Amino acid sequence: MLAFSRRLNGLLVSVATVATLLVAPAAAQAQPAIPASSSDLSGAVGSSQADLRDAAWDTRGQLHRQSSVLHPQAANAVLGAYDAAVEGAFPGLINQRTEAARPKPAPAPAPAPAPAPVPVVNNGPCPADARVCVDIDGRRTWLQRNGQVSYGPVSHAPGKPGQETPRGTFWVNRKVKDEISYEFNNAPMPYAVYFTYNGHAFHMGNLAYESAGCVRLAPNDAVTYFNELQIGDKVFIY
Repeated sequence: MLAFSRRLNGLLVSVATVATLLVAPAAAQAQPAIPASSSDLSGAVGSSQADLRDAAWDTRGQLHRQSSVLHPQAANAVLGAYDAAVEGAFPGLINQRTEAARPKPAPAPAPAPAPAPVPVVNNGPCPADARVCVDIDGRRTWLQRNGQVSYGPVSHAPGKPGQETPRGTFWVNRKVKDEISYEFNNAPMPYAVYFTYNGHAFHMGNLAYESAGCVRLAPNDAVTYFNELQIGDKVFIY
């Protein structure tokens, strides 16, 4: 009990002493200001006031930590007296520092990007179960799943007059990555995907001129068709 009384008395003395020190500068501030003869004097006054505010706030924190040994009623009395002294000397300091120390709310998450629009493609007569569609007259072709376009449409070069690309329904029957045409002087046919047994295939080639019946594709498109199409996939050409 004696130790408790000593702690309480020590805190009360600290509060009284600090309150006196705090009120004294505040009272001095109320006196008529003496014009400063230099900017250095103004800076020194501002700096000393800032130091006093910092010291008052630091002392408040120390008192809060020390008051944990007191009965709650006694602790509230001590802290209330000190806060009143601080508020009298530096109005608004406690609220200002309390708000500054409060954790800031987490920023709101950025809205999710809008999904990419699904391309609207005129599928023409191409059936929904076809894996690849080829529009000869429109010079376009695309991959699809269940009637929904999954790649394309992209440009292509079909067969020239007299060697037209056949129209109708076919199925992928063979794939050869590094193919050559024995019929046309070993002409390269990279990424060939055959859909007839008469040598007609999708393959990489120059789109600037028509083929001998195959469906020529640009390099990236030919690679995609080769990777995506599997044996037995339905091909519809119209």
